[in-house]
Amino acid sequence: MNRLIILIVINSIISPIYCQTNDSISRKLTEELNKIYSKKYINGFSVAIVNQDGILYEKGFGYSDIKGNKRYTKNTIQNIGSISKTFIGITLLKVQELGKLNLDDPVNKYLPFDVTNPYFPNESITIRQLATHTSSIRDPSRYDNNGYILKQKDNGKSKVNGNFRSPNEMMSKAKFLENILSKGEKWYKKSNFLKTKPGAIFKYSNVAAGLATLVIENATNQSFNEFTNEHIFKPLRMSNTGWSFAEVDFSKHSKLYVNEETELAFYQLVNYPDGGLITSSTDLGKYLTELIEGYNGNGKILNKQSYDELFRPQLTDIHYTERNKSPYNDEYNMGIFMGISASGQIGHTGGDPGIATHMFFNTKTKIGKLLIVNTELKKEGIKEFIDIWRKLEEYEIKL
Repeated sequence: MNRLIILIVINSIISPIYCQTNDSISRKLTEELNKIYSKKYINGFSVAIVNQDGILYEKGFGYSDIKGNKRYTKNTIQNIGSISKTFIGITLLKVQELGKLNLDDPVNKYLPFDVTNPYFPNESITIRQLATHTSSIRDPSRYDNNGYILKQKDNGKSKVNGNFRSPNEMMSKAKFLENILSKGEKWYKKSNFLKTKPGAIFKYSNVAAGLATLVIENATNQSFNEFTNEHIFKPLRMSNTGWSFAEVDFSKHSKLYVNEETELAFYQLVNYPDGGLITSSTDLGKYLTELIEGYNGNGKILNKQSYDELFRPQLTDIHYTERNKSPYNDEYNMGIFMGISASGQIGHTGGDPGIATHMFFNTKTKIGKLLIVNTELKKEGIKEFIDIWRKLEEYEIKL
């Protein structure tokens, strides 16, 4: 951006004062967050506050490995839950830019098996409906019962959740989705679909999110993880980010915890794009900066038209039986796999065994923040999580 010479001179004079003030504010925020961490219902977490120019504050707290006395840092990595879905949205629009699909195309145009709501056999399910959670596809019990796979068979004293499957039960994402959604397959039931026609009602669906990535793969002839690495992670220099343990430096991965003492066995997701992205607060901060830039019309990954579509509220009251107006409710409205709250916060929340995450930016101030936690939240942990988030909210303008 061009600047007047007088502004350059003024900035050169006030910069040292500003930096000193900003450093003081950062130190104060660190002190406040350490006080909250001292409650120790959360073992480790990292945070970041960003604007369109980059990261304003980032830091890790607590431990990524308690027994190993390893600190949780801004570069510690772990899975981030459903924040991962926002990457599906940005990828869909990138593929549309490349002329490989249109959001209003029927999904069956790109699938190797038929997906049709049995209650409305003449109604096509579209890509846009997948992306706005209005496809009428539900998450059946098989999603939880067969979707989590242990990293390894022997996990020592680490806790294994009852629905974690053995590594030898891993299957392809395509087969997992086909089993659930294709008539005649072993997990197919009519009840895997709503009794409302596609496009009519909002119903959050992890299965639909995975199906959107299968559409992407068949439209591009490239795996979802390869496409996102080429078109998102590399351009944004997200060097500590990947969709599997094999794609990241596992030595940087945090242990996950059931509570303050009990380690959770490492797991992976069959339907990995819906919640399995592994990243750090530093890398996710780079992505959040890009989203803010895109919202302001200056993004690098998508053109302005695509970013406008990514963030455009797609739903109205007719899509809901009720609407939660909480400031950070990411289901009040939807962009393209992008949550939009009633108060103009855009982003997503995430939760899976042993993790909890938040990532939002304020459409008025253009400031974003994120929080990544490595501990399953019980009552006191939820309060600690909220206290951390509120403290970030308090300091985001000060920075």
